[in-house]
Amino acid sequence: MWDKYGVRPDVKHCTCMVDLLGRAGRLNEALKLIENMTVEKDDGLWSALLAACRIHKQVELAEWAAKSLLEIQPQNPGHYVLLSNIYANAGRWEDMAKIRNLMTKRNLKKIPGWTWIEVDNKIHQFSVGDKSHPLSKEIHGLLKSLIEKLELAGYVPDTNFVLHDVDEEVKVGMLYTHSEKLAIAFGLIATPEGSPIRITKNLRVCGDCHTFIKFVSAVTKRTIIVRDANRFHHFSEGACSCGDYW
Repeated sequence: MWDKYGVRPDVKHCTCMVDLLGRAGRLNEALKLIENMTVEKDDGLWSALLAACRIHKQVELAEWAAKSLLEIQPQNPGHYVLLSNIYANAGRWEDMAKIRNLMTKRNLKKIPGWTWIEVDNKIHQFSVGDKSHPLSKEIHGLLKSLIEKLELAGYVPDTNFVLHDVDEEVKVGMLYTHSEKLAIAFGLIATPEGSPIRITKNLRVCGDCHTFIKFVSAVTKRTIIVRDANRFHHFSEGACSCGDYW
């Protein structure tokens, strides 16, 4: 870069390369790039590597990335939660519990997940398992029938995203009432047939909800736009604009 363009590589350039290599599953090359860096590493770099480890299920490398990340930002609960998610996906419940205990010792709390949808100039807010909405009965009823249709279309709930060591049936029940699912069910009730549904979530959308929304877009013929903590997702005809990497 310096010889050809007169641009001296900094940590942002390296982070982009780590992100690109991570998306391609070339984590060994991403690791070598990090090890050979001459600029100071920052939280963005380690976050990019940790996200790639989550996608490609590289637990040991994720531990190394998380350790480096927590040295820079020890008070950010999101980093602990992401590592605990990786442990849960790998079935390493004891390690996940250790991370949660560490959060407790450091007085860190997981940020509650909320999803918002605007209909007729009014904001409607949902949390996991929410039954406070005036149309709660209709929302949960539609969601139940919708899930039955999605399962016939091939949707299978991914209980790896439930961070509790409980029975499989309980995990499925917890997944089915995530805030984004409730918001979308309300959107299907409260907006004209065929119109786009737009929701916003304060956290990163989980993998199961991401798959769920892809199926909803295919089965209902609706475009669904989700703004989560990472990016915009445009769901249409069973696919997402992020290419399942977020």
